[in-house]
Amino acid sequence: MGIAAAMALKENGANILVVGRNEDSCRTAEQELGGNALALSGDATNAETMRNAIKMAHNTFGNITGLFHVAGGSGRRWGDGPLHKITLEGWNKTMELNLTSMMLSNQAMVNYFLEHKTTGVILNMGSVLGYSPSPKYFVTHAYAAAKSAIIGFSKSIAAYYAENNIRVNVLAPSLFITPMAQRAAEDENILKFLKTKQPLDGGRPGASEDINSAVLMFLHPDSKFITGQVLAVDGGWTLSEGQY
Repeated sequence: MGIAAAMALKENGANILVVGRNEDSCRTAEQELGGNALALSGDATNAETMRNAIKMAHNTFGNITGLFHVAGGSGRRWGDGPLHKITLEGWNKTMELNLTSMMLSNQAMVNYFLEHKTTGVILNMGSVLGYSPSPKYFVTHAYAAAKSAIIGFSKSIAAYYAENNIRVNVLAPSLFITPMAQRAAEDENILKFLKTKQPLDGGRPGASEDINSAVLMFLHPDSKFITGQVLAVDGGWTLSEGQY
């Protein structure tokens, strides 16, 4: 979803720097994005990663206007799940992956805006599971807690930095075809459930490109009067009961 958004931004004239954990993927992304695009390999839970990214982007492109924080993911492999089964490692890893990474990137970006006395926008990736649970097939309670916290954190800093014209908003997608969603995307029962849970466009899982219009809107300077908002890009998930 991050690289799809980066390509859409690039096609609309933006200079782009993408950050990812895998060096090979970063090289591929840089090649796909072409000129006026950079890629940096680093761990989003390391405070130095975002600081290095900001320095590189500023030195190459000049003033930075926005951040789209996408880093996050499921903690299922470490022990996330229903509350009575969550392991402490599963809880901590899920919070680190989803919340610590976001706090560090948002902090570094805000510090940049304040230091340079410039306006800017931050867009954070949430999830409909942060406020619209689906307990039969999607039961990772630490993940839901982390995505809910993203909304509270984003609204709180949006309120605090509004006087600096620093905007902060949240995207909340439903089930999209991503590496994290492979389990669900290969389950026939879940795909059948999605027909009624996110019924738009034939009741399909989301494609990465489905968030692009929302990303372009929030990061565009013309959205200068929008902050503290949560936009669901969910195919109707939050409106639909879903049938088993």
